[in-house]
Amino acid sequence: MPNRFFTQADFNNNFGKEMANAIDVYKGMADDGFKEFALAKFDVDFTADTKEKLDSLAAFLAEHYGFTCEPPQKEENVWTMQGEGVALPYSEDNLRFWAIDLYCKGYAFDCRLNGYGSLTETKNLTFENLDSVSADSLLVQGMHALNKTNFGAAIIYFTTALRINPAMKTALQARGYCKDEIRCWKAARQDYDKALAIDPNYVDALLIRATNKDDAGEHAAALEDYNKVIALDPDNDLAYFNRGNTKFSLGDKKGACADWVKAKALGSPHAEGRLSKECR
Repeated sequence: MPNRFFTQADFNNNFGKEMANAIDVYKGMADDGFKEFALAKFDVDFTADTKEKLDSLAAFLAEHYGFTCEPPQKEENVWTMQGEGVALPYSEDNLRFWAIDLYCKGYAFDCRLNGYGSLTETKNLTFENLDSVSADSLLVQGMHALNKTNFGAAIIYFTTALRINPAMKTALQARGYCKDEIRCWKAARQDYDKALAIDPNYVDALLIRATNKDDAGEHAAALEDYNKVIALDPDNDLAYFNRGNTKFSLGDKKGACADWVKAKALGSPHAEGRLSKECR
């Protein structure tokens, strides 16, 4: 995209640094007395080259994340915007994924996440009473956040649900999906693997793990997962469509076209496009 303030190259080059920054921030909090899974609020700081970009980001964060944002201010050649998040229970992992989600959201609005810091006094830490909530209710909260594309909060809710019920495969699969959406693909794969260790026939986890493998270029391994999904759920149009893509990547055009034909017959909205392009 031309004339971006926060370029794709800058985003990619600083992704690992942003991960490391989150770890450093958490370690600093811990050194000051912060305890794992205590509730904390953070303020955040974004920069952009126009006020309009920050206004759009602020409106999104207010609606989807519950943030309170100050009006953008001009500072020399850039605009800055500060916001305040809601209280959530933080661990090092929770903070890392929360920060990466904001980093990705900033990029989507062509704004750069400049920094963040805890607003919580370590002398007055509070913790969520896990005896008063259920894993199911936390799963619902996580899905609500996921549907708002608030992946950082969703990961935290799913993690809290798993603290109550470590065998909750749906929370693992959904948490993995959120990690995939913020480009933490290896961490996502770990969650899918854990869900499938609990239930090897969990179709949703098999299907999304196969996609994760495909995206990583592991097409043969993805094919194994798609084959198992189809054996368990023969009418799964997405599995046939995706398996067709995988076969095409492996050079099996005939097999790919056959799968796309089957996917179309099962109602896939995407199969006709692949058939018309590759199978005429």
